[in-house]
Amino acid sequence: MPPHSIGSGTISFGLVSIPVRLYTATSSQNVSFNLLHAKCGSRIRQQTFCPVDNTTVDRSELVRGYEFAKDQYVRVSDDELKAMEGEASQVIDITEFVPLAQVDPIYFERTHYLGPDKGGEKAYRLLAEALAQSERVALAKFVMRGKESLVLIRSAQGGLMLHTMYLADEVRDFGEIDKGASAKVRENELKLALQLVDGLASEEFEPSRYEDEYRQRVQDLIKKKVEGQEVTTATPAPPRAQVIDLMEALKESLAKRVPSGERKPPAKAAPKRAEPAPARAAAAKKAQGGKK
Repeated sequence: MPPHSIGSGTISFGLVSIPVRLYTATSSQNVSFNLLHAKCGSRIRQQTFCPVDNTTVDRSELVRGYEFAKDQYVRVSDDELKAMEGEASQVIDITEFVPLAQVDPIYFERTHYLGPDKGGEKAYRLLAEALAQSERVALAKFVMRGKESLVLIRSAQGGLMLHTMYLADEVRDFGEIDKGASAKVRENELKLALQLVDGLASEEFEPSRYEDEYRQRVQDLIKKKVEGQEVTTATPAPPRAQVIDLMEALKESLAKRVPSGERKPPAKAAPKRAEPAPARAAAAKKAQGGKK
């Protein structure tokens, strides 16, 4: 089934306009459940309840309220919020180009694929190749669902991707977090850690190598229940022991996780060559004779 476009827009930079279509790039595969009444097994209905009037309230009777002080609210209507939305526009207005390496992934929110709309194929290819060769990405503003968003456009897999971005005031300050700066790392500890990293390193990221094992177990559980099979609960994994000796933990990890063929064993001193028994006896006799 071909992908379905969720919207359209026009990338604008300088005098160049590129009509594009947006497509969702990801979809959650989490297993979802409905809530049932344990007594009869029927699906429940969630209702809104007013504790003051002691009654169930219909959604048409609800209004939005912002709590500006404890238990004090100011009401805001949907029409008032609608009036605050950005002007309806399909223009993705590029403001600057920056190196991708300068953009911390923490700012990425959601990803969309971009494809050329009718008549925009050449300009689309031009921007994709220009971004790829310059090793830069485009930062732009785009009104999505009435909200102006910061977006990043980058060249990838022969085309263009669009990432919605968090703004600076939406990212918490990492400086407020203790990063263990008081702990001192010894040179030999770092050397062993680097050996462990090198032993587990790969040249490319292959996402297909990773699967959601929990989701698979849940799906297997559901399948067995549907088929009326007996479900056996797996034995929980033993808790990990607390690390006491960091060096020993690194050495043990290196021995277990790094394939022996890829790990270079530390150099060992050559063993001393044992002398023949007569030679040892002669040396001992000579030593005794030299003592006065």
